Amino acid sequence: MSQLHASIRVDVDVANPGQFFACCGLLELADRLWPGAEGWFESPHFCVTCAGSLRMLIERAGEATLNQVDPSDPMSSPIEISDPFRPIRLDWWRDDQSGSKDLKVWAGSMEGVRITRAMQRAIREERYRTGALFNIGTVVYDESGKKVEPFYFDARRAINAHSRDVGFSPNDLQLTTTAFPAVEFFCLIGLQRARPKATNERRVFEYSSWAHPLSAELISVAVAGHLPYRGFRTYRFESWFRTGQRKHKSFRPAIRITQGD
Repeated sequence: MSQLHASIRVDVDVANPGQFFACCGLLELADRLWPGAEGWFESPHFCVTCAGSLRMLIERAGEATLNQVDPSDPMSSPIEISDPFRPIRLDWWRDDQSGSKDLKVWAGSMEGVRITRAMQRAIREERYRTGALFNIGTVVYDESGKKVEPFYFDARRAINAHSRDVGFSPNDLQLTTTAFPAVEFFCLIGLQRARPKATNERRVFEYSSWAHPLSAELISVAVAGHLPYRGFRTYRFESWFRTGQRKHKSFRPAIRITQGD
């Protein structure tokens, strides 16, 4: 793939489910700005060929209109992202038929719309306009200055998230912890089209990367492992309960289980 020109190139750990699906979100938005965009994985990068640049994409994503579709439900309302993008409705967490309920990591008093807006607000900073955006961690605040915890899509958050691992509950103590807002924001978008495949084990999923340029319309098939091109890799991960109440979940690091020839 190195002979192809990548307009956008970002660093990615494909075994981090949050980063993988954030790449799918980047491609989704790139295609909605510049129709015909194509993306592929070229370790250790995710590449996109399109009519724009990463800087332009992140700038527009940070300023995009974000609407709460159901005003009465700040926790689980569908979210619409539009202007300057072709509108996209995010509501995958309401799709019980596909098992997406087990992919929804937030619960209880966590407000999905508030988290999304806070992560979007964070990526407006200049430092997120580079290919290292998935590795930039920060404490995230909303417009009122209150700390906002992330969704927990980024697998780096799952490590030692449970009280039995560290001896106390970071959530209960309301500790200020580092989030990776670009991963959280773009992963939420990527999961709308690119869903991992459910396995026979509850809350355990599989996804496949690909090494050939694909349009946004085809990535759902590729992620599910139905395009076994040369260079594809399949990973398995768990959407894991991170609290004793068994309500809040997080994506754990994935294990590679197969590799295409």
